[in-house]
Amino acid sequence: MKALICGAIVCAVVAPLSAHADSPIAGTWKADVSTAQMPKKPDVFVLKGGMYDCKTCTPAYTIKADGTDQAVSGHPYFDTVAIKVVDPNTIEETDKKSGKVVTTSKTTVSSDGKTATFEFNDSSNTNGAPVTGKGTVKKVAPGPAGSHAVSGSWITTSFDSLSDNGVTVTYKVDGDMLSMSAPTGQSYTAKMDGSDSPFKGDPGITSVSVKMTGHTLVETDKRNGKMISRTRSTISKDGKSMTVAYYDALHDRTTHYSATKQ
Repeated sequence: MKALICGAIVCAVVAPLSAHADSPIAGTWKADVSTAQMPKKPDVFVLKGGMYDCKTCTPAYTIKADGTDQAVSGHPYFDTVAIKVVDPNTIEETDKKSGKVVTTSKTTVSSDGKTATFEFNDSSNTNGAPVTGKGTVKKVAPGPAGSHAVSGSWITTSFDSLSDNGVTVTYKVDGDMLSMSAPTGQSYTAKMDGSDSPFKGDPGITSVSVKMTGHTLVETDKRNGKMISRTRSTISKDGKSMTVAYYDALHDRTTHYSATKQ
């Protein structure tokens, strides 16, 4: 259920208030996962007859659920997926890129089938320590008759934990240039006029543009010229907090959360 763990909190983005070296944005910011308002558009999975179908993955795929590596295409972060059925309520997933494990996750559905918990270890877009976390999802539509309990439509309701390296970023402002760096190895230096600049350290993002309007900055991430996400960040007047709206263009969903200056 990788789609459940690649949410906006892990992609936390913040923005500068003004184009000066002493801008309130300068420093390190941390997203507060407890404030996250998750999208209501669900992720849909079907596990039946020994086959696993990730219907809302981009692109979608159907593979054997026999615990072995199955090739998938069109995903920048992984090229094989292995789904292991542990029991009637539990599955484990292992994603690899070029033979290297990049993500492991475990999803356990409750006895009544209405909720599930997940935990993950994800290094698919990090050059440092993996991002780890736990959370809860709720089933909003059942899967087909005779399918595994993990089948159905799910929305994320909360993150119980998320490692700091997945929600922390550091910004520097030099004139009209904004530089971002993250513990997971992503970085960019971009002019704050909306022009494209290279995005480094993330196999799923090739360029970025940032543009200021008053106290709000809009960041647009692209993959080979196509927008994949847009983040609108607004800093409070005291410069201590910000509100963030992250739009996932690939899945047409928005997550809202807040961040605080460290």
